[in-house]
Amino acid sequence: MHAPVLVLKDSLKRESGSKVHHANIQASKAVADIIRTTLGPRSMLKMLLDAAGGIVVTNDGNAILRELDLAHPAAKSMIELSRTQDEEVGDGTTSVIVLAGEMLHVAATFIDKNYHPTVICRAYNKALEDSIAVLDNIAMPIDVTDRATVLGLVKSCIGTKFTGQFGDLIADLAIDATTTVGVDLGQGLREVDIKKYIKVEKVPGGQLEDSKVLKGVMINKDVVAPGKMRRKILNPRIILLDCPLEYKKGENQTNAELVKEEDWEVLLKMEEEYIQNLCMQILKFKPDLVITEKGLSDLACHYLSKAGVSAIRRLRKTDNNRIAKACGAVVVNRPEELQESDVGTGAGLFEVKKFGDEFFAYIVDCKDPKACTVLLRGASKDLLNEVERNLQDAMSVSRNILKNPKLLPGGGATELTVSAALKQKSSSIEGIEKWPYEAAAVAFEAIPRTLAQNCGVNVIRTMTALQGKHANVGNEWVGIDGNTGDIVDMKERKIWDSYNVKAQTFKTAIEAACMLLRIDDIVSGIKKKQAPGAGPTPSKPKIEDEGDADNEQILPE
Repeated sequence: MHAPVLVLKDSLKRESGSKVHHANIQASKAVADIIRTTLGPRSMLKMLLDAAGGIVVTNDGNAILRELDLAHPAAKSMIELSRTQDEEVGDGTTSVIVLAGEMLHVAATFIDKNYHPTVICRAYNKALEDSIAVLDNIAMPIDVTDRATVLGLVKSCIGTKFTGQFGDLIADLAIDATTTVGVDLGQGLREVDIKKYIKVEKVPGGQLEDSKVLKGVMINKDVVAPGKMRRKILNPRIILLDCPLEYKKGENQTNAELVKEEDWEVLLKMEEEYIQNLCMQILKFKPDLVITEKGLSDLACHYLSKAGVSAIRRLRKTDNNRIAKACGAVVVNRPEELQESDVGTGAGLFEVKKFGDEFFAYIVDCKDPKACTVLLRGASKDLLNEVERNLQDAMSVSRNILKNPKLLPGGGATELTVSAALKQKSSSIEGIEKWPYEAAAVAFEAIPRTLAQNCGVNVIRTMTALQGKHANVGNEWVGIDGNTGDIVDMKERKIWDSYNVKAQTFKTAIEAACMLLRIDDIVSGIKKKQAPGAGPTPSKPKIEDEGDADNEQILPE
């Protein structure tokens, strides 16, 4: 008898085969169960305590999963899903996880029967292609300029969120903001950059109803010399700078030996003249408002205020870009290079107002602004954070519509239609792939089923009735009204989803399910090599950023 050969170190744990598959499926189902109750308009909220002891109250799938700290690698990749979904289309973060969890759940039976994972994946991918084809069939094109339709759509997206009770308020804000910043690229394409050009300013106090979209930009700054500079300017000429208006100090310590006393005066005079030159170059263009990202010395401030120019200093770069977009100015790096075309004249009003206990500078009433600020007011910080998250979702949805103006029925109707179509198609599939294909068809029913569960109606009866309706052609738009749990026509109730979100949800969910099914080996307990002589280092809590979330080191238990 030979001695057993040790290939792996003792500290390593290796699991392989079906054991891994089951572990992965269970982990993913656990994640799906966490946020299953947050799907639909009757959804529950989750309250999370983050590391700093702050409280997050939300039902946005991605916001919840972001806060969770998971040990299981498969569960971690599920969380990546909802993050991807959030960045790609901004909505449907919950459905993606529920769907992926269900896809894996139905695959479990096949793994027990010793199906090869590749076979299951192949069937799933086929199901994905067919389901996207079904989506294309039932999609309904809309007219983006028709405000009522878009409003209905954005409302059905926020109906599932906490701010659903404020009805049109958030939807209006979102549509206003996105239509403002939309840029036509030609060929019917529209580029809407939410992250860059829409700033959400949260000001605690006041009521939610006071929130509004400003036709321009608001920044949390006051003018440099409040007493001397004007705080209200009509039709200001705005110059944006990226350079400091102060005397440059030497790089390192420089010593200047002065022999005569007059030299000292000359030195000071040179500094003064330098700044005066800078200011004169700027004042040539008769601006009313100068905004710089860097410092502004007292002397420069004096020259500017003498000329009746207001100045704001140390502005964030992003804010500066937004102002540039809003009033049509160009951010200039050196005062020497200023041209008349760089001066922004698009703004109608510059004003500094006091809100609560802070000063805010407004640059508003712009002509055709390409950037805007959404001003949110609310009672408490937590409320504002939640409203902001919902607004993000709403803006993403209206952005998706502007990009791809096609609608699908909400309320689980789309999923049921896809499911029915796949069931019919499965009979024509030959060979062993038929069964997983059918299972994928059944898995799509997870979404309407969850909706029914969250409403608290009789799930089995509702589902059977719905399946019966969808088995007959022509009922593609029948689904569940998430508030009452009744079976209704989605066209009448105006419950819609945008095509981009649904297609992305299906793709992400199925591809992720395939990826997790293909894992057949987990080796854990890999230690980093330590430098010789170094003792065990005290482990610091590692703060993850997006970069290293992928190459996760799995710690041994």
